[in-house]
Amino acid sequence: MAEFIQESALATDLTEVMVAPDTYHVSPEPMLMIAELHGALALCLHDEGRGVGGMLHLRFIGESGRPSDVTDNTLSSVLVVLDRFKRAVLGNSMRGDEVQARILAHALPPADAGEPRASLVDLIQADLVDGKIPCGTQTMRRTEGLRVCFQPFEGRVWICGPNDLRPASRQHRHAG
Repeated sequence: MAEFIQESALATDLTEVMVAPDTYHVSPEPMLMIAELHGALALCLHDEGRGVGGMLHLRFIGESGRPSDVTDNTLSSVLVVLDRFKRAVLGNSMRGDEVQARILAHALPPADAGEPRASLVDLIQADLVDGKIPCGTQTMRRTEGLRVCFQPFEGRVWICGPNDLRPASRQHRHAG
């Protein structure tokens, strides 16, 4: 996956799609997918061989904004959505050397030592490793939210600020 970049100059003329929590969006077209993270993660998956990419936006279970324990119910529902998302991006066949993934997560700073040992990020990362999909992961712990931008056609992902995007007159669509 492309390195993180601070400027969104490459994305100035692209249609923006806001990916709502607990949904995903997949496209072979040049566009800009955006997720507002607060106690949530964005999984950006890119199949270079097919020129297709997608973003999965998942909230951590619970309203605390901190990683939650992964329960059996969490596991089964997340794995169903994750499987659908991967199939939408990758189709029925994939070459592992052409697929890349990046997980960006936002969580509040730890309140105490009682945080879970396995989080939703760990669950998704383990699933990708089982599928031989390389995945970089970064969890940012801060009180303010995080905006993730992804160009699925190119496979570029970065953290952007509210002023990095085009004016409101640009074309916006909502996914989910």
